[in-house]
Amino acid sequence: MKPIIDTAPGGALSAQMLVVDEDSAGQRLDNYLLRHLKGVPKTWVYRIIRKGEVRINKGRVQADTRVNPGDQVRVPPLRMAQALDAPPDPAVAKAARAARPFTVLYEDDHLIALDKPSGLAVHGGSGVSLGVIELLRATRPDVPVLELVHRLDRETSGVLLVAKRRSALRHIQDQFRGRETGKTYLAMVRGQWPKNKKVVDMPLFKYQAQTPSGETERRVQVVADNDPRGQRAISLVKVARLVGPHSLLEVVIKTGRTHQIRVHLSSQGHPILGDDKYGDFPLNKDLQSQGLKRMFLHAWKLTLKHPHTGQPLALSSPLPADLQHFIQQVQPDVAPL
Repeated sequence: MKPIIDTAPGGALSAQMLVVDEDSAGQRLDNYLLRHLKGVPKTWVYRIIRKGEVRINKGRVQADTRVNPGDQVRVPPLRMAQALDAPPDPAVAKAARAARPFTVLYEDDHLIALDKPSGLAVHGGSGVSLGVIELLRATRPDVPVLELVHRLDRETSGVLLVAKRRSALRHIQDQFRGRETGKTYLAMVRGQWPKNKKVVDMPLFKYQAQTPSGETERRVQVVADNDPRGQRAISLVKVARLVGPHSLLEVVIKTGRTHQIRVHLSSQGHPILGDDKYGDFPLNKDLQSQGLKRMFLHAWKLTLKHPHTGQPLALSSPLPADLQHFIQQVQPDVAPL
């Protein structure tokens, strides 16, 4: 794919356009740019999107805007031309050499299922220099396509899918959009979850909030059913066991909204233990002395149809040792999961 060069009078470079091909159909704008602007720092890519310097067909866009075949993606001048021939980011290469290898739950010619550790973002961006996908690409330079199929919050551990072919990316994302996949999480919450509360069907609204340091971050809140800003979100909740004063829940999400499980559970008066955005902050501080240093949310199971064969594929990630240890600290006689 070659850029269309747009030059100003006198031959000065003014802007460049990338034309989206068929293989990139349905990809998020940030992923599309990160794939084509190799060597460009992720913070730069997100900054030019945020500032409105990236346009699709002359219109302003967001990082999660999906690109379509034939779209013309405008990128700011000069830096773009330099970026196309930029060498690999040395910081990424250095971090990749120092990083521990990811645990692979499943892999074939079409996809990889990783066991993502807590504390690592899935991709670099605002305030995050490196993520899973950058490290994976740096450690596997021989694989031409490595694309995130979905996302997990930085503190959430568990099953994460990466496509090795763009056809697989589109196929699995279509399954997600069509609610044809099954995603089950394990979450430990404050208090005893009522056994008769099996469905949380509440719309969510995503907005930008200012932090004490003056930066902005994503936040989500429950809104009324008739609020036009809300997007429908459905979570199915089952009590797996009681652990001391807390409840270990199996949560199946039927929609994939940002922070859905965290906000849904907190809205019912049962925030996830260790949640630093929607949780019980005094309780979180006390729990650290019991060994819980992170949010107790784990992407446990994922079922889907294989993007090439169509056969059912069931993936699972065991509960991490730190979360198992916390359970044993609270209730030593409970059997491990």
